[in-house]
Amino acid sequence: MKLDDVMKELEALGTERTKKLYIGNGAREPLFGVATGAMKPMKKVIKRDQALAEELYATGNYDAMYFAGVIADPDAMTASDFDRWMDDAYFYMLSDYVVAVTLSESPIAQEVADRWIESGEELKRSAGWSTYCWLLGNRKDAEFDVEKMSRLLDVVAMTIHSAPPRAQSSMNNFIYTVAISYIPLHEKAIEVAQEIGKIEIERPRKKPAVLDATASIEKWLSRGKLGFKRKYVRC
Repeated sequence: MKLDDVMKELEALGTERTKKLYIGNGAREPLFGVATGAMKPMKKVIKRDQALAEELYATGNYDAMYFAGVIADPDAMTASDFDRWMDDAYFYMLSDYVVAVTLSESPIAQEVADRWIESGEELKRSAGWSTYCWLLGNRKDAEFDVEKMSRLLDVVAMTIHSAPPRAQSSMNNFIYTVAISYIPLHEKAIEVAQEIGKIEIERPRKKPAVLDATASIEKWLSRGKLGFKRKYVRC
């Protein structure tokens, strides 16, 4: 499929209800409002196409940017490519659910995520921590260095209260992802969650959100999800 064909198909799949939902979460025009599940038939046809993904991402249309992540070839993307995508990720649904998700399937995922975490920029930090969440929730425990993951938990414990809101949210997710999906540090993650406690974050035009990693951990454990690994990261 060519760029014009994909854009026409995405436009046809869009709904005003979904568009309003995305805008309410920070998306901006242009966008069509396509539910992610509605993209699956096109994905089955296209599979992976990095050239087309680059064209779609460059449109600035949220739905096209999201679909770019669905059909991208992470193995073909360099650190500079991910940085470029990150620079155009103007809100968290792009940084954490498109760029970070795509990066998590790349062999350079940890290298790039580490750099973003240390960047000092809110969305980059958020994407860096989110990348680790996607990684830990999908890959075998043996693929991670225990000492490094332990140090990252320490970083969260020391900095989460002073971090910007989106980074706080992703750091909170990192704590309970480690507790549930990375058995070697299960106990430490629980201790960190208890030490941090609840965190209230302000949200534009919405009520403040309360982050509670301990409650999230307990919820997952009550469902028998200890050791949970998802089969796929991208839809």
